[in-house]
Amino acid sequence: MKIYMYGVYQDEVPYIEEWQEEHPEVTVDSTTKLLDENTVNLSKGSDGVVVFQQKPYSDEALRQLALNGITKMSLRNVGVDNLNHELVQELGFQITNVPVYSPAAIAEFSVTQALNLLRRTKEFYLKLAKGDYNWAPHLAKEMNKQVVGIVGTGNIGSTAAKIFAGFGAKVIAYSRHQNKELEGIVEYVSLDELYKRATIISLYLPHVPATDKMLNEKAFAMMQDGVLLVNTARGPLVDEKALIEALNSGKVGGAALDVMTGETKIFNQQINFQEVDYDEFKDLVDRPNVLITPHIAFYTDQAIKNMVKMSLSANLDLIKTGTSDKLVKF
Repeated sequence: MKIYMYGVYQDEVPYIEEWQEEHPEVTVDSTTKLLDENTVNLSKGSDGVVVFQQKPYSDEALRQLALNGITKMSLRNVGVDNLNHELVQELGFQITNVPVYSPAAIAEFSVTQALNLLRRTKEFYLKLAKGDYNWAPHLAKEMNKQVVGIVGTGNIGSTAAKIFAGFGAKVIAYSRHQNKELEGIVEYVSLDELYKRATIISLYLPHVPATDKMLNEKAFAMMQDGVLLVNTARGPLVDEKALIEALNSGKVGGAALDVMTGETKIFNQQINFQEVDYDEFKDLVDRPNVLITPHIAFYTDQAIKNMVKMSLSANLDLIKTGTSDKLVKF
């Protein structure tokens, strides 16, 4: 049996080798390149592929993969929004993901960024770099005095809610499905009420048509003046033009963005700011009250280990049994 892996990073290699030692009957080959129409034939002769990328999987690459007899595809991440759902079904693909690789990784990072906004750390670092070691005028706020609005209480959102509550914050939440484990920790409210009451809003939803640009001009208008926003979920949840206007007006007091709508233009690569064709990013990145990180909330040793080993095991299950407990239902 042979599995081919695309988009492999150096930090994944030890876990790939560890998995191979546990499964000597499987040959694992890999490339650092992403899966596209130019690399698809690298996996020819394999029984399945394991992939990880933010940019969309092209229809041409998926069609060629199927022509090569490879329809067992395992993602090393959660999201499937960069796949053509109709096409993978038409071509007979079986797709697995890693739905729970480390909720703590993303939850902890979102809380960290909320704390950074409250404590105005970026503003202080900018001052310190100029030799200004004065306290004023950057007076900070405390987490235990905040009302934190959690949007989405799946695995990650629920973990974040518990951490925020541990700091003494009042935690309110909106979710299509209420988590009984959060009883006594979270007060569930409508989305409109959350917008109106929260002093910090943190997003934990997938990007689907219903959530596209859910934080828009209308949503921002409902929020408290100076509200803080944290997004470690998906960039398109936020209308970035509306966010810029809300920051300009003071409606939003600060934002921590680990994901952005056009992130594939800039994240996980060396960039030249002068050549970046992304106006919203250029506007936001230098603001003292905006924290932009390159989609790293997930990026911990435990998360990477789980993503690699779980996706390889899921692909092996598909090859051997034709199914997996991580099979995505479209």
